[in-house]
Amino acid sequence: MADKGFKSSSRSRRKRKRKKIEFKKKEFKYRGLSIEELKKLSYEELIPLLPSRMRRTLTRGLTERQSKLLTNIENAKKGDTIRTHCRNMIILPNFVDHTIYVHNGKEFQRVDIKPDMIGHYLGEFALTRQKVKHTGPGVGATRSSKFMPLK
Repeated sequence: MADKGFKSSSRSRRKRKRKKIEFKKKEFKYRGLSIEELKKLSYEELIPLLPSRMRRTLTRGLTERQSKLLTNIENAKKGDTIRTHCRNMIILPNFVDHTIYVHNGKEFQRVDIKPDMIGHYLGEFALTRQKVKHTGPGVGATRSSKFMPLK
């Protein structure tokens, strides 16, 4: 009986210790800068922070579609929907917390931009290919191809 009382008290002690430990949400940093600091940077100051492929693309200049999308995002409010076919646009810090609908070839897919998406392309988050779903033989199949093993 005394043994059982000892276990319950040590168990409750462990529970109390567990409650004291609170994990702080890790603040987002991109190359050592917070999201607010990144948003304050100018276009020219931001380019050296990006990966080489993105740096090269942005130094060549934006296309007409990309610059139009950029102005739409700058003018948009928090709840506005922005639809685009421009899958090759690089996600910049001022895109964060916006919802952009990106065309995947068939429909527009919703992409909520988060801070860790900075430096990626919009098309990476709107997948164009669907998972293959194999079913039985289709209409017009021959008698021999209609055979499906029972496995």
